[in-house]
Amino acid sequence: MTAAHPAPLFILSFRQRDELASLAAGAGWQVVAARRAGGAERRFLSSGAAVAVIDARGAPEDGLGATTMLSGAVEANGGAMLVLVSRGEVGTISALFEAGATHFLASPFSEAEFLQALRFAARHAERMAREWAAGPVFTALGWRYDLAAKALVLTPGLMALLAMDREPGVRDVLRRLEPGDRAAALAALRRMSPARPATAFAHDAEGIGRIVQHLQWDVDRQRIDAVVEPLGSAPEPAAELREALAGARDAGSARRWLARQLESPSEIPLHTMLVALNRFDMVNTAYGRAAGDALLRSAQKRIDDVVREMLGRDGLIARMSGSTFVVAARAPRLRIDLALARIAGELARPFVTGESIAVLGCRIGLAQAQEGDTAATLLRRASEALAEARESDSATMRVADADGDGAPIDRLAVELNQAMDRGEIGILFQPQVSVSSGEIIGVEALARWEHRALGTIGAETLFAAAARADLDIGLSDHIQKLVLAQAAAWPASLGGLRLSLNLTAGDIARPGFADLFLDRVDSSGFPRARLTLEITESGLIEDLGIASSLLSVLRGAGCRIAIDDFGTGYSSLAYLKALPLDYLKIDKKLAQDITGSPRDRVVVRGVIDMARSLGLTVIAEGVENEAQLEALAAEGCQIYQGFLCSEAVSVAALVALVTG
Repeated sequence: MTAAHPAPLFILSFRQRDELASLAAGAGWQVVAARRAGGAERRFLSSGAAVAVIDARGAPEDGLGATTMLSGAVEANGGAMLVLVSRGEVGTISALFEAGATHFLASPFSEAEFLQALRFAARHAERMAREWAAGPVFTALGWRYDLAAKALVLTPGLMALLAMDREPGVRDVLRRLEPGDRAAALAALRRMSPARPATAFAHDAEGIGRIVQHLQWDVDRQRIDAVVEPLGSAPEPAAELREALAGARDAGSARRWLARQLESPSEIPLHTMLVALNRFDMVNTAYGRAAGDALLRSAQKRIDDVVREMLGRDGLIARMSGSTFVVAARAPRLRIDLALARIAGELARPFVTGESIAVLGCRIGLAQAQEGDTAATLLRRASEALAEARESDSATMRVADADGDGAPIDRLAVELNQAMDRGEIGILFQPQVSVSSGEIIGVEALARWEHRALGTIGAETLFAAAARADLDIGLSDHIQKLVLAQAAAWPASLGGLRLSLNLTAGDIARPGFADLFLDRVDSSGFPRARLTLEITESGLIEDLGIASSLLSVLRGAGCRIAIDDFGTGYSSLAYLKALPLDYLKIDKKLAQDITGSPRDRVVVRGVIDMARSLGLTVIAEGVENEAQLEALAAEGCQIYQGFLCSEAVSVAALVALVTG
């Protein structure tokens, strides 16, 4: 801060706003002061301040609420938060620290003490800014033991990595080690002396991998300092330390990722999005911290699935602070909008919290990188947009510097008819594998839109655009013709595969659809006996009787019937009783839960047992690793599809998989 360029400072004081503002302004700060918490997050971001002052004196509950409100914006922008407390309320400091405060000052205090506290907070913010630009460094991992006081203190980074929510005792830490590693740790401590002040030992840590602890005895201060070096925490030495709680990158590495992207210009725009869960504090309060942590992991997994599918594997996902995540990627704006719409939809689905259901939802702030942006300015603009979304009664998303374009699905809907005429709608095939033999025995046909500007658009977004354009039936007819024509022309090596084709709700409701469809199959030359028709629960709710009649005709004509995405709807049991089914496909989210808690496994086991007792073949979707496959096989699942075998591929790639 200089006289020519006063640093901005944000002050929120419920009772002494003007007095504090006058003190800071007299010392050269450019003050933005508020008396009410409403809109404080947006005002802090708009001020450009790196330091926020929360005056909680005489109003501890209001101060805690304001600290919680501002913590995400302060953390995301690498700032500092100074909280003023009364002498009689110092017991609230622990709660304020947990909420995001970085500095404290207890009253009564002098003008000089207040200004000195501001300078300390400003230096902290400056250090944070330097760390952002310092390049790839690991979050500080270490601990310190005071020999005289017998007190152990862990760095915040190590506590996060070990998923600890309080300072542990020595015995707590030693209990986490295997007996052999515990002996090695004690031996290393015994080796240390004034004559031999440094040593090290290595051990394994659950969920982290191999680590080395470097110990040093500080003779003058009578304490032991340790630096913890994780050897197995990342796939390669240069990889960022992943944030322990949610499995995402940490905030510091996210900022450095953004900085590197901004230093490497590209024609593809860089977008940054802050995604904040709604009502998360209520879950923490009602069900406890363990439930809140589990919910954060589930939320991150849902975000990660959408980003991987719609933005590719090069996108960034990080947990910034509290219940706020950052997503960043280079992609056209329309694709970003579609991804955000999917993220909002996924986070609006209920979460299971112990014995209860929690419905959260989210708010999203989006900013596109501009010329001259730094990681800090880009995140600040995304934070401002998020603050506006939070203040809105209805809007889930706000865009920094919004250009007023229409909704993304509307823009795709306008283009869809021409896209079909231009041949941009294509078909890929995802293998279905026998669990017992490991052989590919069938495929599911999946539609893709190769958009000229956005690249590949998946079936869910494609059909959403068709619904908006009132092209549901036209798109379904188009896809059925493409699938049957390609499958009828398969080479002999694919001659034994079953083909699964999806029917839509519009198909089921169409008068005369059975005859129309069977004529289409016969005209293509593909045998009915190798065709499976998949229907989703959402496509049947309107009229179960009509659906049952239609499917009975198609099944009687030689086709087989599968119910898709089982476990996501509300009337699943009614469908099993009423419909002529051959296959039950377990929804991928349900199938992937089988390696979760014992409760998750019981649910999946119940679905499989019920299906098999009804004579249905069970297919699990979304199987991604051997652990999931082994668990599903143990419960009696007969067929699987997912990335463990292959993603959806072209006919040529499918031939290579089958014959390879």
